[in-house]
Amino acid sequence: MKKIEAIIRPGKLDSVKDALDRCGVNGLTVSQVIGCGNQKGHTQVYRGVEYSVNLLPKVKVEAVVPDKIIDEVIRIISEAARTGEIGDGKIFVTPVENAVKIRTGEFGEKAL
Repeated sequence: MKKIEAIIRPGKLDSVKDALDRCGVNGLTVSQVIGCGNQKGHTQVYRGVEYSVNLLPKVKVEAVVPDKIIDEVIRIISEAARTGEIGDGKIFVTPVENAVKIRTGEFGEKAL
């Protein structure tokens, strides 16, 4: 099993959720986060004073999926979240040793 963490634009959340649902990934955790990368933020004017906003709002989508569909899930997230502009985000993949479904006590991929 692998855990996918995708940091994406907030406006792309619905398209990523819909695309993942269509391919059978329905267990997601979504968090509102702020961060910076190559985009480096932007400047704003507030009451006549210009200031820099270095941390931008993003959304983190997390899912644990079986190894056999990891490449497909990465492709689906990439396509659904892409605008072609700086700041589209990143996808991180890490191994998951085990999972337990608390309600049933199932282990491993059965718990997903």
